[in-house]
Order: sequence, then structure tokens, then C-alpha cells
Amino acid sequence: MSEIWLTNAWYVAGWDAEVDSKPLARTICGVPMLFYRKLDRGVVAMRDACPHRMLPLSLGLREGDSIRCKYHGLKLGPDGVAQEMPIRTDPVNRKVCAETYVTHERHRFVWVWVGEAALADPALIPDLWPCSSPDWAFDGGYYPVACDYRLMIDNLMDLTHETYVHTGSIGQPELMEAPIETVVENDEVLVRRWMPGIDAPPFWRGALGQEGLVDRWQICRFMLPSAVMIDVGVAPVGAGATLERHDQGVRGMVIDVMTPERATSHHYFWGMARNFQVQDPGFTARFKHQQSGVFIEDVAVLEAQQRSIAANPDLKLSAYRIDEGGVRARQAIDRAIRDSKQVQGGAA
Repeated sequence: MSEIWLTNAWYVAGWDAEVDSKPLARTICGVPMLFYRKLDRGVVAMRDACPHRMLPLSLGLREGDSIRCKYHGLKLGPDGVAQEMPIRTDPVNRKVCAETYVTHERHRFVWVWVGEAALADPALIPDLWPCSSPDWAFDGGYYPVACDYRLMIDNLMDLTHETYVHTGSIGQPELMEAPIETVVENDEVLVRRWMPGIDAPPFWRGALGQEGLVDRWQICRFMLPSAVMIDVGVAPVGAGATLERHDQGVRGMVIDVMTPERATSHHYFWGMARNFQVQDPGFTARFKHQQSGVFIEDVAVLEAQQRSIAANPDLKLSAYRIDEGGVRARQAIDRAIRDSKQVQGGAA
């Protein structure tokens, strides 16, 4: 089976609030890992298998910055190295250890480096800048999704699906009529739509707080290894908004980060950053609730699609013009995997 995700890359392990003193178990790119915070609030990431009898360490007991296996009591430090053997009078064998991983916190997320630790560079974390901007408000949630993470990328890079999947919230027929422009910029893929002089969908009409025709935009940006940031919003017709400059109305950034779990499942971290009503925590809570309802509609469709793919092994996915963004994103992933293999092969 060919590789479907990039190694030597940063993936989101969890929201900052998810990772605390209690161990969090999460499989990342096929590897069971556990995450917890030390007393200084730094994050530990470790293989979730005791090196003794392989009980998940996430079931263990925290002791200071260390963790003790709940089966026979092997105690490991935050560096994964044994600190105390099951028989406590036995000398400590420091060759007994669990693999640990490099982590970094940015944009409200805990990121874990999957690959060679020496290559972990925080500069390679996707630039989700609105999540950290003081001029924007940001929050979101998490769904485990039983489908290939690339199906979610396909979905996010083709927003014409909104017309049918999200009829009662953000969908509208004009999405099927708007011209689509797909651009590849180095390792990033952009899909752009400009919809002038249309009725605002219910979601955006409420955010704008006024009636009348609007100009609407959607700019989807795929970033390696598996993030999509979507610049969306509406402005009143005549306000001067353009595809290039559009701060005249209400603007949001849909934040989507997909972390592969296994070949047919992934962790979906979603959210919305906005530049309006940023000081209203009640609006943030309501907005998050509305957004969760929108995204759970996607989850239902994509999990059904994955089941259909498994049930029809003799068929292949087709790609039409509206799928170009997703196709280009998959090509970027495949290209990065090939390039990574060539670098590793050269180093060997």
C-alpha cells in the first residue's frame, strides 16, 4: 500500500485545552501516542505502550512529571526513560524506554512532529495566523471522523457541495453558478470564488445584521501537510469589497486541520476566526454551536462515502472541474511524500 500521509511534518494532536495533566490517548499517523502536561505546563508526547508488557501508558498513573504503568508499575520519566523498575529494589535499567515525540504549541493547538526529531522546525507549522491575532476571535471543536483524511480535504477544497449538504445554513444555488479559479503557489493550493450581488445565505445574513444584496467570497487555501484555511464572508453591494481586498463587511477564516489516525480515519479539528464582534464571548459560543452543526453534516456525508468506497473496490473516484482544488491538494501531498523519500534516500 502506498503512503498516504507525509512524515517529517507537524500534525495537530489536540486543542490546547484538551491536553492537561491527565493523559490523552490519540493515534497519530498510525502510531498510538499519549499526551500530558508537566507541572511547568510543558507538553509530553510518548508512545502509548509500556515497554514492559505494552499496556497503554495512557491508562497509567501520573506521579509528578512522570507516569507509572498501571499493570506492573514501571515508572517512566517525561523523556520516556525508566526511573523505577516493577520490583523497586531492582537497579534501574535506563535502556528501558518509550519513544517520545517533539511537540510545540501554536494557534491554540498542540502540534506533534511525526518523523525524525532532529528535523522538527516550528517554522514549518502551517500559518494559521488569524488564530493568534489579537484583532480576531477564534474558537472551535473536534470530531473523530471515520474516513480517509484526504476525503475531508477534497470536501473543503470544493465548496460547491454547500448547495446540497448545507441547504439550511450556508448553502445557496449561486455556488453552482459562480466561476471557480484554482491556483497552485509552490506547495499551497488556492480555490477562489467571487459572487457579486446575491442574497446572503441565512448564516451570513445574521452575521451582517442587515438585509439587501451582498458580494460574497470564498478563498480556500490548502497547506501541507493537511490544513485548509478558508477566507469567507459577505459585504454589502457597493461597499467596495473585491476578491483581493474585502474587509468592508463581515469576514471569517474557517480553520480546518486534519490529522490522519489510520488509513480510513482521522482527527478533524475545526474552528472559525472572525474579525467582527470579537469582544462578545456569547457570540463566540453561539457561532461555535452553529458551526458544529454545519460540520457534522459533512462528517455524515464523508463517512457514508468512505463506506461506499470500501463496498465498491472495483470502482474509482471520478474528478470533474469542480474537484480541481482537491485534486491539486492531493498532488501536493503526493509530491511532498516523493520528495521526502528522495531526501531520505540521499541521506542514506
